[in-house]
Amino acid sequence: MNQTADGPGLWHLAGHLAVIMVFGLWITQGWCLWPLALVGQGIAICFLFTLEHEATHKTPFRSVWLNEWVGRIAGLLLVLPFQWFRYFHLAHHRFTNIPDKDPELGSEGWPETRRAYLIHVSGLPYWAGMIRQLVGNAMGRDPGDYVPERARGRVRREARVMLALYGLAALSLLVTPVLVWVWLLPCLLGQPFLRLYLLAEHGRCAFVANMFENTRTAFTNRIVRFLAWNMPYHTEHHTLPQVPFHKLPMLHAQMRDHLGVTANGYAEFTARYASHLR
Repeated sequence: MNQTADGPGLWHLAGHLAVIMVFGLWITQGWCLWPLALVGQGIAICFLFTLEHEATHKTPFRSVWLNEWVGRIAGLLLVLPFQWFRYFHLAHHRFTNIPDKDPELGSEGWPETRRAYLIHVSGLPYWAGMIRQLVGNAMGRDPGDYVPERARGRVRREARVMLALYGLAALSLLVTPVLVWVWLLPCLLGQPFLRLYLLAEHGRCAFVANMFENTRTAFTNRIVRFLAWNMPYHTEHHTLPQVPFHKLPMLHAQMRDHLGVTANGYAEFTARYASHLR
């Protein structure tokens, strides 16, 4: 199951990019109900996070260069620097859901009040945090204890290249606002959906090292599994992160009877989570 391949990843990527292109065309042509397409475009772009996440594990493709460049491009669209995120995410795997060690928990942990929940789900803390991180990386500030000294030069250079590319994108707005409509505004609208999805991975799971207790698998439909590159099989992924996305359904079939924390869809999880907020 650990064996990677280029074919499944390339087909899946082609499908994901086709969704983005169709929504982009819908928006730019102003077809019927085009404002709704802004949300669909945002969801499709924001869920490239799951592809970038997989690329940090070097599993979507067999070719190393494909993993690296696809991860970088996805990170550029999401203001999520790929080199930095790899070390951040590997630290999350090493200390999953352990307070003061798992960087995904941050200093405040998962939201437990209605106010904190709404702020978290809005996605605004994500954008603000990643802009601060990107600028800090470019300036040579400490990128985090999880980034080894040997990688800090790469992290700094990556951030500077990304800022330069964002500068060029900003200049393009003097000529045409197309990037606002097919990228920037959709990402603001789509990020809350990604926040809700990600909250189900570890939110309200036990603060223990056992992967069957600190991670949740969500049973959902094919559309969500497609957009999320099969990451709803999240316990399976955390238990064996070297298994590529296209083999997670096979791994799930073998592990299903042993899963400790599950949810029957994201609507059920969200309703249950919200009902216990203070």
